[in-house]
Amino acid sequence: MPIHLLPQPSPSVPEQAESGADTRGAAASVRAVGEEPATARFAGLRLVHAALRRDLARLPNALRLLQPGEDDAGEALLRHWSFVTAMLTCHHEQQDTRIWPIVRRFAPELRLLLNWLEADHHNLDHSFTRVTTLVRIASRDTGSAWPVAYAMEDLAARLETHLRIEERQLLPRMERVVPEGSRLGGLGELMDLLRSADGPGAADALAWLLEGVEPALVEQLLAECDDDVARNWPHWQATYQRCTAPLWGPAAGLGSGSGSGLGSVAD
Repeated sequence: MPIHLLPQPSPSVPEQAESGADTRGAAASVRAVGEEPATARFAGLRLVHAALRRDLARLPNALRLLQPGEDDAGEALLRHWSFVTAMLTCHHEQQDTRIWPIVRRFAPELRLLLNWLEADHHNLDHSFTRVTTLVRIASRDTGSAWPVAYAMEDLAARLETHLRIEERQLLPRMERVVPEGSRLGGLGELMDLLRSADGPGAADALAWLLEGVEPALVEQLLAECDDDVARNWPHWQATYQRCTAPLWGPAAGLGSGSGSGLGSVAD
């Protein structure tokens, strides 16, 4: 199953004519959420980006380590990949239906960039669906694991380009046009979307998003959510750690940065 079966076009991004952009400030804003509390603004977006990077870095190696006869491990890995794909789709839905329309209204000069990002969302969703078919095969046939792992890495590199464009060209402008205290792009808004969407459960998603985030920042982020989320968080986190231990080890969710969104932490 050679990787050339999954051709990935090189992104061509519209140039932005924003003369006052501070590239140093933009670079500082893309630090992982767990590194410093200043990145808590637009936390829903930033947490998804960090979790996608984390999992797309470790999933290819997990696939390569599968051994013949490890059917349970293969099924677990497939479920996790499917979860990541569903979270990416939900993330794109949040941006395309809730965030981009507002940014278009208050920053019309970003229209071409937003149009490109929205089109690339559709391309990425389609590519992840195609790779899911390959992961389904490789999870049962370890002989094809290595080329499929390379396909994962190729897709991760393409997604990284997309994420960096959002973080360096878009988020700095959003910080200027979106008022302080707005729920737009926040964790609370994302949790609301997850509850109303036919996709990943909010409990699973929250535990996946907050894996590896320092406890003080977790408390700050939970404050964006409703009281029910804050009350159930300790149970969701503990169950998440039990569910992810077979795949990533017992340190998942404890600041190791190596956990997953697998399993139903609401059980």
